[in-house]
Amino acid sequence: MAEHKQGSMDISVQEKTFEGFIKITIRSVIAIIVVLILLAIIGA
Repeated sequence: MAEHKQGSMDISVQEKTFEGFIKITIRSVIAIIVVLILLAIIGA
């Protein structure tokens, strides 16, 4: 079996995927908060 060396794997694709996930999550949370504030103002 080949020896595994900690930190030797290229994880650039995983980092980009995680960064995209975080961006979408933050934007979604902001959109939900805005919608909730608008609903509170309108009184729906």
